[in-house]
Amino acid sequence: MHDRSSQWFVPLILTGAAAAALWYYWYQVNTPDVPAVVRAPPPVVEEPAETGPRYPLPETIAGSSDRENLLPLPPLDQSDEYFKLDLVDLFGSGITELLVDTAVIEKIVATIDNLPRDHVAERIRPVGGVVGSYLADGQDGSGQYTVNAANYRRYDFLVNLLANVDQEALVEVYRRFYPLFQDAYTGLGYPQAYFNDRVVEVIDHLLATPDVPDPIELVRPHVLYEYADPDLEALSSGQKLLLRIGNEHAVRVKQFLEEIRVLVAEPQRKAIER
Repeated sequence: MHDRSSQWFVPLILTGAAAAALWYYWYQVNTPDVPAVVRAPPPVVEEPAETGPRYPLPETIAGSSDRENLLPLPPLDQSDEYFKLDLVDLFGSGITELLVDTAVIEKIVATIDNLPRDHVAERIRPVGGVVGSYLADGQDGSGQYTVNAANYRRYDFLVNLLANVDQEALVEVYRRFYPLFQDAYTGLGYPQAYFNDRVVEVIDHLLATPDVPDPIELVRPHVLYEYADPDLEALSSGQKLLLRIGNEHAVRVKQFLEEIRVLVAEPQRKAIER
């Protein structure tokens, strides 16, 4: 419905604006020049820089055993055998066959830091590759391929290790060796950052991996296969890993990550203050 009041309201505004403009012009012409008074700008009040980790690592895990009698941590460059002993207690002796020989903590830290990026270099991976070759269906010369479901079985052993580990004991080992993890993270070039903050960020990033139904279509522009869907191909190395292990395994790994996140991430300080 047309509002007839606008017929007089708009001209009234225009008339008032014209009158104001004429008054301003007269005032400028008839007012003597007066030195401008320069006022100092109001002081800028800077917010105090946030210090400390966003996600403080709990000092102890509920229900964990008393570890006060443990020996002091060795230096980072002498920690491999000491750290591996605790991993064997958690995962069994078979874990040593998967781990690299040296710089285990440094490579764990570097790998975690790189999971949200495009590529994780093989030289920084803390575990060896899985057994067997990557398999794809569609070797008929058509150029259209799909992931062979047999690939997912190659990851059974690793996923079962994660799914069956005592998570509180795992996080207790992480907490115990955390000063060395932090040293390794500082050595990557993050002297003002906290490794546990990065762990939580990476967990959240991995949990955001889309669930893609099988079969996943591939292309092979060169030697290596790529995802036919450009959105999938644009995913990070960590998210592609969750696709590579298959939906069944990815569900178990995401559940593991969700539970670990609860154990390593205290509420943010701002949330506590509110």
